[in-house]
Amino acid sequence: MKIHQLLIITALLFQTTGYSQGEALFKAKCNTCHAVDKNSTGPLLKGVKAKWTDAGEGELLYDWVRNSKTLIAGGTSKMALAIKDFSGSEMSPQQASNEEIDQILDYVDNYTPPVKTAETGSPTATDEVTLIPDYKGNLTVFYALGTLMIVLLLAIILMSSSILSFVKSDVFKKKLRDQENLTKILIVLITIGATFVPGISYGMSTPDSTNPEEAAYPWLLVEKVDIYILIGINIVLLLVVLYLRGLFNNFYYMVYKRKAKAPKPKRSKVVKVLVDAVPIEEEASILMDHEYDGIRELDNNLPPWWVWGFYASIVFAFIYIFNYHLFNTGDLQIEEYNKSMIQAQKEVNAYLKEAAMNVDENNVTLLTDQSVLGLGKQQFEANCAACHKDGSGDIGPNLTDKFWIYGNDIKIVFGTIKNGTTNGMPEHASKLNPVQLQQVASYVLSMKYKPGKEPQGKEFPIK
Repeated sequence: MKIHQLLIITALLFQTTGYSQGEALFKAKCNTCHAVDKNSTGPLLKGVKAKWTDAGEGELLYDWVRNSKTLIAGGTSKMALAIKDFSGSEMSPQQASNEEIDQILDYVDNYTPPVKTAETGSPTATDEVTLIPDYKGNLTVFYALGTLMIVLLLAIILMSSSILSFVKSDVFKKKLRDQENLTKILIVLITIGATFVPGISYGMSTPDSTNPEEAAYPWLLVEKVDIYILIGINIVLLLVVLYLRGLFNNFYYMVYKRKAKAPKPKRSKVVKVLVDAVPIEEEASILMDHEYDGIRELDNNLPPWWVWGFYASIVFAFIYIFNYHLFNTGDLQIEEYNKSMIQAQKEVNAYLKEAAMNVDENNVTLLTDQSVLGLGKQQFEANCAACHKDGSGDIGPNLTDKFWIYGNDIKIVFGTIKNGTTNGMPEHASKLNPVQLQQVASYVLSMKYKPGKEPQGKEFPIK
């Protein structure tokens, strides 16, 4: 490796390390009053180093961070005098070396907001998910469809043979000579001669025996598309069978005329559809031979509505079997129940989470549980101690005495922490969720008196 390449890599390593250290220092020393990408209690720090350097006060910037009061009191820094009135509160002194200050400012200057997803809030990533087909279930469906296809092919062969045998008979030939218009049928017979067996070249794959991931697969890998193709073939074969059946009937009735039936009296279409019963005056034609104790039985047809309902139930049965047991596109009762329970539990969890976070200035209550107050203390130390120390006050007022600027009601304290104030108190709604804000507010009101900063505001009775 060349020397200049090594130097570049080393510089990049130091830059990455400095960036991470700058982020940690910013969160530890500056995050309470300064935001990375906007003005807060303190001003936006992005580009501050360049501004002070352009003004010829690059070295005074370090003095400003370590003790702004002293620099303002000296009156020699134009940048310090220009920024002193930005907020109602003074910048607290920071124990930081020049190198640490440079790392903080470099982090702010190079900060880029992370890209987050709407649901998880984590950086977006594309994970490839491989869906493995249900080869065992598909193979079962394949066997059923293959068996049906064989049955239909046998029916086609038998019916084609019967038609050809019938056409070769002397009776049909005589009729064919008598009726020249039937020569058109020969065109159809030519198409039937070779039997309706589809000449399809189609192949399916088998599992790779050398691949351990495919060792558990069945001997034939049947995809969904293979099943759809077989369904299509079976439908075509079924249509061929129906066509041949109709063709055979036509040929038969060309030779043997249909028996003429006596015209039936006209009846209401509604009665015909519902019952299809023989009129009373014609019941003698459908009397059955057997008799018991003078009682005879009529051989009426089944009501059409019942017959079509029966056919519909057969169709429904096939649809049900394919949907729930072969293709598994529908859920049976147990699976549907389990899924509905899982979905219901998700909705309950979402509701409880939303209800828990639905805390604002109107419905917030004072928390007294010690474990909850402990969580509030942790948030206070991380976000409030920079200005209020241990509650006794520093830049901010003493929070443990009887004096309050806005009041000591839990709703007022909650709103102050959440939204901030015009005299330097920063908002914390962007840092803490509503539950954490409630915990901090409750902790503040639970703190015991500590001597510290002089009283500010009005005296309120301790609650």
